[in-house]
Amino acid sequence: MTTVRLPQRGWLFDLDGTVYLGEALIPGAADTIGALRATGRRVAFLSNKPLYTRADYAAKLTRLGIPATPDDVVNSSIVLARHLATLDPGAPVFVIGEPPLIGELEAHGFEVRRDPHVRWVVIAFDRTFDYAKLNTALQAVRRGARLIATNPDRTCPTDEGEIPDCAGMIAAVEAVSGAHVETIVGKPSPIILEVALATLGVPVSDAVIVGDRIETDIVMGKRLGLATVLVLSGITRPGDPRIAELRPDLVVDSIADLV
Repeated sequence: MTTVRLPQRGWLFDLDGTVYLGEALIPGAADTIGALRATGRRVAFLSNKPLYTRADYAAKLTRLGIPATPDDVVNSSIVLARHLATLDPGAPVFVIGEPPLIGELEAHGFEVRRDPHVRWVVIAFDRTFDYAKLNTALQAVRRGARLIATNPDRTCPTDEGEIPDCAGMIAAVEAVSGAHVETIVGKPSPIILEVALATLGVPVSDAVIVGDRIETDIVMGKRLGLATVLVLSGITRPGDPRIAELRPDLVVDSIADLV
């Protein structure tokens, strides 16, 4: 009989560094998630990365051996689009970000522009970030635009090592404009957790977050009342002093150790 090391019904899994690295599944990940589902647990995948659509994430998981649908995935793109739609529906926006985020915003009715005549500058992980985008953001802020961002991550784990993430773009825009991002919707924000819990259909007291980042996954869980599992297969390394400070409910080498 399969034994799960925590009793919660709802399981939120980070993706990069937790379920896979690049195009390689973390060994044992498919077996663990399959075992959780077989015991009646509800599983959803939670990512701060706005570089892919939910359908892209679901297709990748399925291709790697973990069957998933777009409804199983919550990422910062859809959370930002939904949140901004409650603040300023249909607003003109300038996006420091890649096509999947732009498409999500357009699908939610926003006018995505390339000039500074906007009400919001949306900042995300953007591998095409350059001086022209930085200047447009600056001019937009000088015209009164407000700042909102997808996620606070400094780096993103890949199978070739860490690469710069959204925090670098946020820092650049804040440095030149003197303005500050008003809201970051991704982990550890309660905004993304609200969407994730609705996806799982469980209360926070019956949910667990599994991730490789102390400053996002574990901090969110500790602040908002989830059980927390830190995996050492991604960003956080053994011996990090923050592990002892925050005391996750479980610390394991990888998600293979959860069942």
